[in-house]
Amino acid sequence: MGANFSRRFTHSFVTGFKANVGLIIGLIVLCVIVAFQSEFFLTGQNLINVARQISTNLFVASACTMILITGGIDLASGSIISVSGVFSAAAVLKMGLPVGAGVALGIAIGAAAGFVNGFILSRTALPPFIITYAVGSICKGVSYVYTGGQNIRVDAPALKWFGTGFVGPIPAPVFFLLIILIAVWLILNKTKLGRNMYAVGGNVHAAEYAGINIKRIRVFMYVFSGAMAAFAGIILAARTYSGQPAAGAGAEMDAIAACVLGGVSMLGGNGRLSGTILGAVIIGVLNNGLNLMHIDSFWQYIVKGVVIIAAVYFDYYKSTLVRTNKALKGASKKSG
Repeated sequence: MGANFSRRFTHSFVTGFKANVGLIIGLIVLCVIVAFQSEFFLTGQNLINVARQISTNLFVASACTMILITGGIDLASGSIISVSGVFSAAAVLKMGLPVGAGVALGIAIGAAAGFVNGFILSRTALPPFIITYAVGSICKGVSYVYTGGQNIRVDAPALKWFGTGFVGPIPAPVFFLLIILIAVWLILNKTKLGRNMYAVGGNVHAAEYAGINIKRIRVFMYVFSGAMAAFAGIILAARTYSGQPAAGAGAEMDAIAACVLGGVSMLGGNGRLSGTILGAVIIGVLNNGLNLMHIDSFWQYIVKGVVIIAAVYFDYYKSTLVRTNKALKGASKKSG
């Protein structure tokens, strides 16, 4: 049994490496460039900060990977980060609840928002980007109405630990992230649910005729996405010592960018979690490198956009080349 597992793991690792070799090379080149430009990049403290920043994005991006694979999209994540962070901080500071209860409340709010998304989308033909944007707008509004636009200070050490603490030598956000990534990888690669997600993204009508419960899958995905965004919001509030109604702005776009950069198709039916992880790491290193090189924040948007377009275009070109080669081989076999 051990040898069997070892062979499967090795095969999965090699397959993932081959699929993401372009991203891996790009990441190495990016790290070398940043390391030459800034002596602080490879310091322990900076790498820990980068890991914490990347983890916030990856909580959202891991769930976003599943949603994109099924052909959906979630634009509510950034707003859920805001409202969950605010109410978790308020639960501890203003309501006097234990930290565990505050964290649970924040995750429950995110899961509830995700359930609304999933419930509506599973029972109607309405576009996901409209529904999730609307639910996100409501969440953001609730966050601002409750706080009056003011930040809520986080001063409970146990709550701060979620963003700044350690589990042994591992930063707490990274520790929780590893657990989530393992769970998502197992769902996508080792369960019937994961296979059904790919089937729904490949051809939703065929999946429906095959008896796949599409409604249940959509509700699960959006609830999970809401919970992950909520947990990211709690960690962000703990890391910045405040629940901020303005937090999470653009987080859903960074998550989608990480997925697409990692080769997850926005048309559904195709994508790997390993690619999303690499995409998020590239975005995190790029953001950190631009800050260390003291590049103006306005220019950072331009640079990040250009890099993402270039990477996505390269992946598109590579996929087109592979499809063309397969078509040519098929044609030559038929003619032979």
